[in-house]
Amino acid sequence: MTMPQPVLYGGVEAGGTKFVCAVSDSSGQILDEITFPTTTPAQTLARAISFFEGVAGLQAVGVGSFGPVDLRPGSPTWGFITTTPKPGWQHTDVAGILGRALGLPVAFDTDVNAAALGEKRWGAAQDVDDFIYLTIGTGIGGGGVINGGLMHGLLHPEMGHIRLPHDRESDPFPGVCPYHGDCLEGMASGPAIAARWGVSADQLPPDHPAWDLEAHYLALGLTNFILTLSPQRIIVGGGVMSQRQLFSKIRADVKRLLANYVQHPAILHHLDDYIVSPGLGKQAGVMGALALAMALDCE
Repeated sequence: MTMPQPVLYGGVEAGGTKFVCAVSDSSGQILDEITFPTTTPAQTLARAISFFEGVAGLQAVGVGSFGPVDLRPGSPTWGFITTTPKPGWQHTDVAGILGRALGLPVAFDTDVNAAALGEKRWGAAQDVDDFIYLTIGTGIGGGGVINGGLMHGLLHPEMGHIRLPHDRESDPFPGVCPYHGDCLEGMASGPAIAARWGVSADQLPPDHPAWDLEAHYLALGLTNFILTLSPQRIIVGGGVMSQRQLFSKIRADVKRLLANYVQHPAILHHLDDYIVSPGLGKQAGVMGALALAMALDCE
């Protein structure tokens, strides 16, 4: 008797530093996974293709990618990484290369939108339909879910590049964003911390003054998102947030900045449940990519 072929899905968390590729069953249980450095497009995508080739029962592959990316349906460059500052990756046809090599449908979105989808399906946003997911690391990115669907619009959210109040007398640091200087990413990303203090974030002790300043800039960003998008929850992940003391500092500063203007119990009394870490932890990105693949297979 021939056993039925398993139904499997592939996920790619395409990061600027590393790629994570995984295969799961339809419940999201990861059956195989590999992590490797992001080098050239040819080398990196070839390793991803090699991982998925020969996986019996693979239905679709989802990709959550660093960006900017083209998500416009019908665009000749849909599925491309476009004007990224990462050397060598400008105008790379990620989805097309993977799809043609594997002969499978490919779902493609930003890494943070994918992570948001993963958190909606399996993580810290299962009970809400309107929320945002932020990652604070090498860059700062944000993904949004509205009425249960991913936020796209003109292109896709670029929450890391919002402009912030910047008192240059008290804080003369110019920021590190090559486009905007002192946007949120320019002031609060991992590279911004390293440039400001001369050492990487993971080398700073928990009581270093860096963390009060970091929390202040992140709280300014979150306050803007609360007032413009009115999310039911904000999930904040990424390597910088491994400094767990940041959460209490951010919550306190958000409450101060809002000044009781938003009269909702989640803001007034339950910020510990409103500004939270990812339920999926460091797996949010690749799990989100798997969720993209599953959603594509259901269309």
